[in-house]
Amino acid sequence: MRLGLVIDLDTCVGCHACVVACKQWNTSGTVGPLADYDPYGREPSGVMLNRVRHYEEGTYPNSKTVNVPVSCMHCDDPPCVDVCPTGASYKRDSDGIVLVDEDKCMGCNYCAWACPYGCRELDYTSGTMKKCTLCVDRIYDDRLPEADRQPACVLSCPTRARHFGDLDDPDSEVSRLVRERRGFVMLPEMGCNPVNHYLPPRPPESSRPGSAADGEATAEEAGASARPEPADVQRWTNRVVHR
Repeated sequence: MRLGLVIDLDTCVGCHACVVACKQWNTSGTVGPLADYDPYGREPSGVMLNRVRHYEEGTYPNSKTVNVPVSCMHCDDPPCVDVCPTGASYKRDSDGIVLVDEDKCMGCNYCAWACPYGCRELDYTSGTMKKCTLCVDRIYDDRLPEADRQPACVLSCPTRARHFGDLDDPDSEVSRLVRERRGFVMLPEMGCNPVNHYLPPRPPESSRPGSAADGEATAEEAGASARPEPADVQRWTNRVVHR
């Protein structure tokens, strides 16, 4: 089993609902509390396990904003685990989730430096490293209805751009989406083999109905011919992931 997220860049509107829901749930969850720094001051900041990057592609008026949510990718070969001197960072064999044992973490920052996605944040209040847990305390809670056993970010997304499931199961919804929408992973050249996938934005032509009777391509055909290559979308997203 490899649990992870599939994020649709075509429908994500950058509303940050996932960021707020993640902060609210996890600040009282297994990794909480998540510190806030000067929350009511001129430059509020704090520990976030999920952030949304924004990238503008093209030239106005023919431009498009691509919103890219970024959190721990729960890599199959996580460098953060390899460099941890205390064994605080580890990957579970049962479901592939990468976690941090707060009792072992000494806040050395090695894992944050090793992560090519910049998805780990040091909590200066507790002195320990914090990261996405896929809401592990929620997804296995049998007291919740089965439909609610998903990460808080997935449940809060108003456009259903976030999907959660087992990417080892070829019949799961997330595997189907990756297969049908040509899903890709971020920074594959780093060799981390991330579990989380992204679905590329659809070109505008794919949403315009065509007239087969007039000899025009159907919407499905137009989408197939004009669909951006995964390498192009990776170029967009890779440019917004900065250390």
